[in-house]
Amino acid sequence: MSKFKFSVGPWNVHSGADSYGPATRQEIDFDEKLAKFAEMGFSAIQFHDDDAVPNINDYTEEEIKQKARELKVKLDKYGLAAEFVAPRLWMDPHTIDGGFMSTSAEDREYAMWRAYRSIDIARELDCDMIVLWLAREGTLCAESKSPVWATKMLIEAINKMLEYDSTIRVCIEPKPNEPIDRSICGTMGHVMAISAATIDPSRVGGNLESAHAILAGLDPAHEIGFALAMGKLMTVHLNDQNGIRYDQDKSFGVENLRAAFNQVKVLKENNYGSHGEYVGLDVKAMRSTSDEDSYKHLETSLSVFKALEEKVERFDYDFQRKCVKTRDFEALELYVMKLLMGLV
Repeated sequence: MSKFKFSVGPWNVHSGADSYGPATRQEIDFDEKLAKFAEMGFSAIQFHDDDAVPNINDYTEEEIKQKARELKVKLDKYGLAAEFVAPRLWMDPHTIDGGFMSTSAEDREYAMWRAYRSIDIARELDCDMIVLWLAREGTLCAESKSPVWATKMLIEAINKMLEYDSTIRVCIEPKPNEPIDRSICGTMGHVMAISAATIDPSRVGGNLESAHAILAGLDPAHEIGFALAMGKLMTVHLNDQNGIRYDQDKSFGVENLRAAFNQVKVLKENNYGSHGEYVGLDVKAMRSTSDEDSYKHLETSLSVFKALEEKVERFDYDFQRKCVKTRDFEALELYVMKLLMGLV
């Protein structure tokens, strides 16, 4: 029995369309996804603002709140909580040059409107966290905007969110590249610096995604550990990545089992989840996946995580301390590999 609670977003189950090809599976009804997620053992749902309220731009503020209340009834029906709401700023014509860092004042205002509506939705869903995936926050052309100005625009936007609601928390999900050329706030270290510069650092933290750390050439477990040491890890998005390519969002642990083991290990050793945090998944099914297997990548990720959780519980810390004392790290590495291979 896992000691963690798990969350998932509706986008984790999709039709398989990408930048290089059309859909390969049928779309699945939102309510059907909720029922399946609950059946699989997930405790919470991750939302973009327009997952919670489709066609959000077409509604008034009060209409958006009402639709969020209707969604809350559905979540309650399946015994699911809302983990967070994230403004989806990268899909709108207003955000072709970024949202909070757009060179257009009008478009920056639109980004704030979406951020405020995300906060409204979150409160109706009994949720206190807003996640910012800064997808297009950077430059397409290096000379198009100053990185100093852009960073200050991000801090200003977060401050406005903190002022809009005195209880909301803002959680930044850093990514070093794609779909923009040069990102602003690309690693967990950047997140910590941005947090410290806001009007209420206690309410600003980070969401570490495994693949994003790998894309930055960093170790996911160490990025998780860095945020934990600062008391700033609000959530995680676990997945895997085959090197420094495009963002693959592969099932957790399928590329580098030892790296996955150490992510579970650092979470478990530091009592992650003791303040209500969820272990979130952000994984995509392969394009070749059939309609019947639309949830198999989620089942794989949960299975790998729970198996590694059991490995962490069996980890021989006495042997580790002995190896550290004598600096016999070869023996420690062999022990870890044998543990992962089921030989000890």
